[in-house]
Amino acid sequence: MLKTVRHDPMLLIGISIMIVIITLIVFGPFLVPHYNPYDMDMSNRLQPPSLSYPLGTDFFGRCLLSRLIEGAKVTLGMAIAVLIVTLVIGIPIGLVSGYIGGKVDAVLMRIIDGFLAFPDFILAIAIAGFLGPNLLNVLIAVIAVKWISYARLVRSCTLAEKEKDYVLAARLSGSRPGKIIVKHLAPQIVSHVFILASLDLGKIILIISSLSYLGIGAQPPTPEWGALLNKGRPYFQSMPALMIYPGIAIMLVVLSCNLIGDGLREGLAIKK
Repeated sequence: MLKTVRHDPMLLIGISIMIVIITLIVFGPFLVPHYNPYDMDMSNRLQPPSLSYPLGTDFFGRCLLSRLIEGAKVTLGMAIAVLIVTLVIGIPIGLVSGYIGGKVDAVLMRIIDGFLAFPDFILAIAIAGFLGPNLLNVLIAVIAVKWISYARLVRSCTLAEKEKDYVLAARLSGSRPGKIIVKHLAPQIVSHVFILASLDLGKIILIISSLSYLGIGAQPPTPEWGALLNKGRPYFQSMPALMIYPGIAIMLVVLSCNLIGDGLREGLAIKK
């Protein structure tokens, strides 16, 4: 892994960006002069960058850098939560569907085909809009559309692996299906799932931010990055920083995830 990082500058850049962002999340509250993501001060509204407020203030006099750091916790935290839950749902479904096959596989695949009839983002908007505008409903909506890709990937890997000699030998030795799935098949698909997850994290962040930007995600005063973009629109001409900084933050995180995912994919392909 270290050799792959040393020989892939794009992967190194992606990891470096992510380290900087995580460092700001952890140590930002101690480094920002006035860390007040929620405290309003109308006497300091729409102030330019200064020593007290490194990125300026918003329309309620809140420190913009503080809100970006707090928003990173919300946006990344939600994205990671979505990713973990989708893995917990998608991996077992894919393993069971691919290994058992038959009617179980047919039923699960028809359900997945039904979800695939609609684009991810459109379906997420429909679900979140139906449930109502808040972060929990956004999590439910994004999970509902993202577990499918993991179930399909794991199923295809399982179909390829279950006919190999080591699985046939496990069957002949009397191993139960559950043991074969957990002990033999699951370890073989971990690398594929890990690569997809690293690439998918950026897409999940984009969906969450987009839903908040549309007003059906995070609600005030939660400083989610998409919500910050939305609330900064009326001030774009007078104070463009209210939209530029959240946009840059989203772009850097998504870029980092994509660079890391591409680097891991190429590194594992070379290793194989």
